[in-house]
Amino acid sequence: MKNIFKHIRGDFFGGLTAGIVALPLALAFGVSSGLGASAGLYGALFLSFFAALLGGTNTQISGPTAPMTALSMVIISSIVIMNDGDVSKALPLILGVFLLSGLLQILQGLMGIGVYIKYIPYPVVSGFMTAIGLIILTTQTLPVLGYYPKEDVELVKSFEKEAENALLIKSIEENSKNDLIDKESFIEAARVSEKLNETDIQSESKVQASKYASGVVGALRVLPRAIQNIDIIELLLALGTIIIIYGFKRITTIIPSTLVGLILMTIVGIFFTPGYRPITEIPSGFPMPQWGIFTEISFVELLPYFFTALTLSLLGTIDSLLTSVVADNLTKTRHKPNKELIGQGIGNAISSIFGGLPGAGATIRTVVNINSGGVTRISGMISSMVLLFIILIFSSIASKIPAAVLAGILVTVGISVMDYKGLRAVKTLPKDIKLKGLGISSEVIIMFTVMLLATFWNLVYAVGIGLLIACIFFMKKSGDSMSELSLVRFASKEKLNDKIDLLDIDGDGEPDIAVKQVVGPLFFGSSDFFQKLISKTPKSISIMVFKLDSMNYIDQSGIYVLEEIISGLNNTNKSIYFSGLQSQPKLMFEKMGFFDSKIKDENVFEDHKKCIDHIKSNFK
Repeated sequence: MKNIFKHIRGDFFGGLTAGIVALPLALAFGVSSGLGASAGLYGALFLSFFAALLGGTNTQISGPTAPMTALSMVIISSIVIMNDGDVSKALPLILGVFLLSGLLQILQGLMGIGVYIKYIPYPVVSGFMTAIGLIILTTQTLPVLGYYPKEDVELVKSFEKEAENALLIKSIEENSKNDLIDKESFIEAARVSEKLNETDIQSESKVQASKYASGVVGALRVLPRAIQNIDIIELLLALGTIIIIYGFKRITTIIPSTLVGLILMTIVGIFFTPGYRPITEIPSGFPMPQWGIFTEISFVELLPYFFTALTLSLLGTIDSLLTSVVADNLTKTRHKPNKELIGQGIGNAISSIFGGLPGAGATIRTVVNINSGGVTRISGMISSMVLLFIILIFSSIASKIPAAVLAGILVTVGISVMDYKGLRAVKTLPKDIKLKGLGISSEVIIMFTVMLLATFWNLVYAVGIGLLIACIFFMKKSGDSMSELSLVRFASKEKLNDKIDLLDIDGDGEPDIAVKQVVGPLFFGSSDFFQKLISKTPKSISIMVFKLDSMNYIDQSGIYVLEEIISGLNNTNKSIYFSGLQSQPKLMFEKMGFFDSKIKDENVFEDHKKCIDHIKSNFK
């Protein structure tokens, strides 16, 4: 117990400072997600506490982050649109997806997935992070300008026909007795359509307008209208926030500039700009569980969102473990990755039950905690208590924060989250891919593919496609490398006794002996070249030696190619030898019954020199 509270003073100030820094970001992420400021606060509250209590990184501060919020925003938007634009109706399913994501993260920790995250290629992470920044900047342009599609009367009116059509289709689907649409369904839908009133059409038109303006593409669609309908007060509040955040950092970094911008511009909004738009009201009191997750949705309804939840959990895993590495570098400690995933998963699962946004380890807040004296997991729990205190005591004041101020904060987050290191490297990366005579870096292709797909299409698919492309390029490079380094050398029997290593010579005249050195893995990406190289072996060869001490891996494709080559050599009465066989290839050969049918045991040598000596002794 004494050791736990040994650093209590540093933990208190670290947690206090981190909690204060987390406040404006939690509010901003909550508003931008579409669930409201309270969702961001609840997410930071529960995740910060339980991830600190049960996680594997002592100084980590967790909560909603830019990447997690960007993906959550896409999930929330799609589910809300499917539920007629009604957030309360869509909420159980949204929180169900978040709960499933947390449970999957716990499973990842139990399965030991944490140690494998390091294998995700940097260009995929870089492209994804830059896309997150672009998504935040683009989507926050509208609230910065004070433009909200649902309130644009002209835009909403332009969707009346689409609204009537959507209501008619919905009526047909509701009246269909099964998946087949029959005549009765059409008749009943026609009767319903006659009863549609202006309120129904207006409400559906707003849903259609919001759908039209959602995401990056939607924001770009309505940007001209936003510029024509700028709300000067909202714009000035947002710009003032941005200026303070960047300007105050030049004065001092002791006080978080984001908090200063939030407080000062909220005061300006309340006292000097009547008519500003406040954020959604934050309920006072301790958050209540959202039991609708368990009573209003079924597993069948949740099942189509499995891969969405999996992607969200994997993103949280990557985000958290990257922050853990940063914390390790600052504190000279070692985190426990799988324990961290379990803690993050439990925190996200509990957060979802109380209506909070999912999150991950937050780098900026973690660094602030460490620099302010935080040493143990108590600092993360204190950070959570700071937010709880604000919810219980100051929720009514927090509800008066201008929405434009949070939009301004998010603009600075979007700018900071982009990977400028990766973008700067574009000019210097080697151009290893040739397209119609033009050179381009495979790393750049991966990064920009992920960035563009994630920004304009789908965050989930973008990462998967990026990983697939990265794997293809990696396999090509591995195959090319094996092809370039692997050698075939020839010698005659007369010169054999003068040579210790047959790789040192090229024989004159008609060679009798060939040595094939395989460098690197022999897998499906390199097997074709290997086969072609062997096919060029002169017919005069009577002995073939496969020098395998540099072949560390062989897959099923490689074995079958090698099996085919050896069968051809056996058919022409060639003597075949293996030397330097490593453990993985040897195990594969044994499992596939290779030694029993294709090559004699006495022709397999662990040492290449012994193999050469054996061949010499047989030709004296």
